[in-house]
Amino acid sequence: MEAFDHAKQQAEYELSRGGSARNKLSMETEITLEGHRHRVRRYAHELKKLIRIGQGPEMLLRKSSRLGIGVGGNNGGDGGDAIEANEWKCIRTMNGIRIFEDVAESKMRKGVLVKSVGVVDASADTVFEVLLNLERQRRYEWDPFTSDLELVESYDGHYDVVYGTYDPKYLTRWQSKRDFVFSRQWFHAQDGTYTILQLPVAHKKRPPISGYRRTTLNPSTWEIRSINTPMGTNIAKCLVTQILEIHEVGWTRWKNNHCSKFEKTIPYALMCQVSGLKEYIEANPSLKVQSSMAVVQSKVSDVSISNSEYEEQDVRDEFYDAISADSSSEEEESDDEELDHQVAKVRLKNVSWAIAGFAMKKSLVVGASKELDANIAPAPIDLSNFPGSLRKGKDDSDTNCWASPSGAGFMIRGKNYLKDNTKVIGGDPLLKLLAVDWLKVDEKIDRIALHPKCLVQSEAGKKLPFILVINLQIPARPNYSLVMYYASDRPVNKDSLLGKFVDGSDAFRDSRFKLIPSIVEGYWMVKRAVGTKACLLGKAVTCKYLRQDNFLEIDVDIGSSSVARSVIGLVLGYVTSIVVDLAILVEAKEESDLPEYILGTVRLNRLTPDSALHFGA
Repeated sequence: MEAFDHAKQQAEYELSRGGSARNKLSMETEITLEGHRHRVRRYAHELKKLIRIGQGPEMLLRKSSRLGIGVGGNNGGDGGDAIEANEWKCIRTMNGIRIFEDVAESKMRKGVLVKSVGVVDASADTVFEVLLNLERQRRYEWDPFTSDLELVESYDGHYDVVYGTYDPKYLTRWQSKRDFVFSRQWFHAQDGTYTILQLPVAHKKRPPISGYRRTTLNPSTWEIRSINTPMGTNIAKCLVTQILEIHEVGWTRWKNNHCSKFEKTIPYALMCQVSGLKEYIEANPSLKVQSSMAVVQSKVSDVSISNSEYEEQDVRDEFYDAISADSSSEEEESDDEELDHQVAKVRLKNVSWAIAGFAMKKSLVVGASKELDANIAPAPIDLSNFPGSLRKGKDDSDTNCWASPSGAGFMIRGKNYLKDNTKVIGGDPLLKLLAVDWLKVDEKIDRIALHPKCLVQSEAGKKLPFILVINLQIPARPNYSLVMYYASDRPVNKDSLLGKFVDGSDAFRDSRFKLIPSIVEGYWMVKRAVGTKACLLGKAVTCKYLRQDNFLEIDVDIGSSSVARSVIGLVLGYVTSIVVDLAILVEAKEESDLPEYILGTVRLNRLTPDSALHFGA
């Protein structure tokens, strides 16, 4: 850590003076690593390499995967940690962008799901700022439809309501002027990806007015993801994806190249926004220069590395619904030529893995076998002794219930993840889901396992070797708590990764407590908001830990982040019609901890808020 911290401080000093740090650490001998652990050697080498190519040390913190190949990643998808049901097919290319249609069948949408995908020569930060900017003259240059906009109201810095008007002469089928109101909700993921949700809304400050016909915009999303450029180049690029739901009328004829009035419709105008954005940035070199400078120049305030082994970069008020594919893996080579050679081999491995994709068999729980004490006979677990307020479902069609799915719907780190970034399909959970409590509370409740009525305090609960209690505190009116109880049939091995997590420090727990969400059924906008990538909950929201007797309780305060609060607010609006799977893991960051295993899963099937049991303190 001393070698790493010294290199960081040296680079910061040079950059603060306005100079370049690329020459200061260009020699291998200038970083003394003798006697340090192998992992620190990888950290310091990666920092030295990034400084040498002029990208600045802050890129070490924001590094994203150079291997964008994986399940769902071949057409602009996000390559998440849960297997998605979307099946995107490219049906048209126009003006430098690709148009996709989701050909997978879905009962949850009435129209067709389409998306426009284009590569923009600017950083994700720049594109995000252009999209959110409401300045009229600026939007006139790229936005063919929503250019006359004004802010109605803004909330929490992550949500606003916008009013707009449109002149009908550009779409000749309209006879009167149009206006519209829509909301924008945005999130910034840990891997640097931006997501913007746009939904039509009604607002009391903008009622319908004479002379304008109120129209409803199509629900849509924007996703802006950085693309890794070749080593040694300072040009920023990002992949911009716009997804919207449209009616089938006219769409089929247009995609088949037949004459159609579709090009005179709102959906077509919205689909052209990606192309307009791409051309606007191409025609404004200053935006591209700003992007390049953002990559090359390091801001000292952006670099926040602690000497603590578990404390990571400064966490802003963001809900990390994504973890980059190599967020905690580092190259082990100390030679650039050797590194490039290995990357080439890894690419080939990932190509073959991607082709195999869904044909892969479930991974065996090899990594989990050492987590529990094999010398102790397993204790019997009878679920009838652990009743919860939410009942267990009978089958997939049942509602307002829970189930415990296998890990086959999740992608987790494989044995060689630190070398090739390969993820495998999850196996069966290590812990058994005993029960789920769906509670309505006046104020958020911590330490629920200590309550006399809690099943942890029952006679059957006290006999179990170990119980993990996950208390998801949901802010709403009223507040809710979703409490899940997992148990092992053997004691936890103290020397295992799970043992270190159970009895470790809160900082260690925050750095390892991982959750993977997956909306199995539900409205597509909710799916985009929730995402499918893993989230280190301890780095996204406030988590409190209680370790006593035979249990560990984790209280997850979702309301501690304004962005997380807005996401859960959207989910609650559709909760009666969605099926969500959650997987809980302890993240493996060392080779000795791999492969990862799934600690526990739960499926929540179309919950009814009114059915929540009122729970008093």
